[in-house]
Amino acid sequence: MKYVSEHQEPAAQPAAVAGVPPVTTHDDQRSTRNRVARSILDHGPSTAAEVAQRLKITQAAVRRHLDTLVAEGVVEPREQRVYGARGRGRPAKVFVLTDCGRDAFDQAYDQLATDALRWIAQSAGGGQMGEAAVAAFARARLAAQAVGYRAAIEAAAPESRTEALAKALTADGYAATARSAPNPQLGEQLCQHHCPVAHVAEQFPQLCEAETEVFSHLLGTHVQRLATIAHGDGVCTTFIPKKKTNATNAFTTASASTSGRKPE
Repeated sequence: MKYVSEHQEPAAQPAAVAGVPPVTTHDDQRSTRNRVARSILDHGPSTAAEVAQRLKITQAAVRRHLDTLVAEGVVEPREQRVYGARGRGRPAKVFVLTDCGRDAFDQAYDQLATDALRWIAQSAGGGQMGEAAVAAFARARLAAQAVGYRAAIEAAAPESRTEALAKALTADGYAATARSAPNPQLGEQLCQHHCPVAHVAEQFPQLCEAETEVFSHLLGTHVQRLATIAHGDGVCTTFIPKKKTNATNAFTTASASTSGRKPE
């Protein structure tokens, strides 16, 4: 969910008809709620009255939106800090963004990761040496990530290991599923419906290639990457054949020509 500027005007609504109350749509509510969250981002911890004054809407409306944002985990209420002598009565409640709420706004993480990988490649001399350095980083990153995956796979029955890997990937944000291939006798497909590094992998396919190698190593068989989100496909799809091969050569059997790229 991306939030708009607090100053962005809501979409124009049909003119009011005498005697008929204005219609408020779900999109209107969401748009105003986004502006409430954006106002807190721009101005820091805020009371409902402060947000209402900035957005020129009623405090009652702001409080309704704040209740929803609290339920969604986007903001959280806190007691307002009082410096100096405290007046009579309870201090006003202020609302602050949670980490989840901040993540809903545009971040520069993709650009930061891309710049870092580009620096690694240039520092290694560019060209093939630079590509090899990025690939080494990708393998090291995936190797550390795969430690937890291995424990889940080894605890599963052989016929359930692809499903176990899918569940482990889902816990890391990949929204993965395991399903039968079009010909179930040949094997299964591991589908990742989300990729947290897709934008970076568009420029550095070594990330996809390292992931394919790790899948092969974990499952003890040659695997084939059929499609990737980074390549423009809707889902990252990896074919897992039923017939297992020797796990010792798994890293060499993962084809670099298909890892991270849709085969011709």
